[in-house]
Amino acid sequence: MLKVATHSGTFHADDVFAYAILKAATAGQLELTRTRDGEILAAVDVVFDVGGIFDAGTRRYDHHMRDKPLRADAAPYSSAGLIWRDFGHEAVRAMLPEAGEAALDKVWRSLDVSLIRDVDLMDNGASVPMPGHFSTLLEAWNPTFVEDGRDENKAFLEAAGLASLVLARACARAWAAVLAIDTVAEAARAAEHPGILVLETRMPWEDAVFELGLADVLYVVRPAGNGWTCSAVPPSKGSFAQKLPLPDAWAGLRDDALVAISTVPDATFCHPARFVCGARSRNGALALARLAIALA
Repeated sequence: MLKVATHSGTFHADDVFAYAILKAATAGQLELTRTRDGEILAAVDVVFDVGGIFDAGTRRYDHHMRDKPLRADAAPYSSAGLIWRDFGHEAVRAMLPEAGEAALDKVWRSLDVSLIRDVDLMDNGASVPMPGHFSTLLEAWNPTFVEDGRDENKAFLEAAGLASLVLARACARAWAAVLAIDTVAEAARAAEHPGILVLETRMPWEDAVFELGLADVLYVVRPAGNGWTCSAVPPSKGSFAQKLPLPDAWAGLRDDALVAISTVPDATFCHPARFVCGARSRNGALALARLAIALA
């Protein structure tokens, strides 16, 4: 049983998330104390977000001192990032026991530069708080001034339960993205046209396209619900633009109107922003991709 401690009083997303990471890493075999009592803190195995000490050797993970711990890019750590740094691999291993070490590290890195870093930045005031931000939502579990009877420790554990669910789903999605890389690579090798990537299952493709350096791919065709879609590839990872937007004349059209202008008999829609269109069949979506390239 791992004995861990953080501060009492109002909690923030970083200490809540740090606890969720430790819980995953230990399969729930941990005992939490929320206190600011130095004698109690000295007696536990892991202390985070309190105590005024950052020392990985003694497993003390505060970040509130003047000489605060920083990432390689000088972004400040919070207790979430520090705990993820030293316990995150074990957390991922526990949640994804089928993942090999190389894949496990990719999942860890994927979350470190996204979800975990975002919590770090928000806690350090380096990111603008928004009402719908995940950190803001977690902190909404703190008792309000009209909830005098609400137990603070119970509220912390409720928030940590949500954080655990989000952590598990983030790991699952990152793992799916890792697995998709091999499938995307094989699809690229088998492609009939260098600008069109055809995937036979619905899977995340954007990370794989950029990680594999598939610079020639303009459209990705894959199944979606009861049909198939043709998605335009962005010029860079995370961009909302497209290398080659779908034809302007298709924008916003559906069913018969799109069929008439594209001549693809089972075409179903084209988004007004021209980043995705669809058809009822694989051949229909593929025909839309080919036609879009031909019309460019």
